[in-house]
Amino acid sequence: MPRRVFSFDRPDHFTCGAVGQPGQRTFFIQAAKGDRVVSVALEKAQVAVLAERVATLLLALRQGGLPISDEPLGPVADLSEPIVEQFRVGTLTLGWDSDRQRVVIEARELGADDDEFDEGEAEADEEAAGVSGQTQIASDVGDGGDVVLVQLEPRAALEFANGAVAVVQAGRPPCPQCGAPLDPTGHFCPRLNGYAH
Repeated sequence: MPRRVFSFDRPDHFTCGAVGQPGQRTFFIQAAKGDRVVSVALEKAQVAVLAERVATLLLALRQGGLPISDEPLGPVADLSEPIVEQFRVGTLTLGWDSDRQRVVIEARELGADDDEFDEGEAEADEEAAGVSGQTQIASDVGDGGDVVLVQLEPRAALEFANGAVAVVQAGRPPCPQCGAPLDPTGHFCPRLNGYAH
C-alpha cells in the first residue's frame, strides 16, 4: 500500500492531548489547517520526550541568536473533535530547517516489523521512546507506513512543547518513594519491598 504523507506547513492548530481517565489515557498529537485535521496516537513517554527535545532545540537556537518571543504562552489548545486516529506512531523525528527557520516534526506509523512500544523501558531512554534527532524527511513515493510532517515556527513549537508537558503532568501523581504512577488504590512499591503504598 502506498505511503500517505500528511504535510502541514505552519498549521492553524498543532497540539497534544489525551482522552480517558488517568492511568488509561490515550495520547494524541493533532495538526489542522483549514478544515483538514489529522490525529495520531502515541505513548505518554513519546509525548514527554518529544516535548523535552523540542524545548532543548529551541533553547539551543535561542542561545545561538534566534529571536523567540518572551511573551507569556497561551492556554493549552484542546483536541478538535471528533478525534479520528489515522495511525499509531512508531517513530518521531525532530529537526530544524535553517533555510525556512522552521522546527520540523515527523511522526511515522508503527510498522508491522516494529516492536511494540514499551513505556517502562523508555522513560530514561530517548532512542527507546522513538524520538530521533535526525532530519530525514519522508517522501510520498513508495511503500511504507504513513507519515505526518509538521513544520512550525519557533513560537508555535514552544507552545506545543508547553502544552505537551501540561498534558503529561495532568495524569496520575508519582509515588514519592519510587516515582512510578500511583493508581487511586495505590501500587506495590519496589522501594517498600513490594508493600502497597
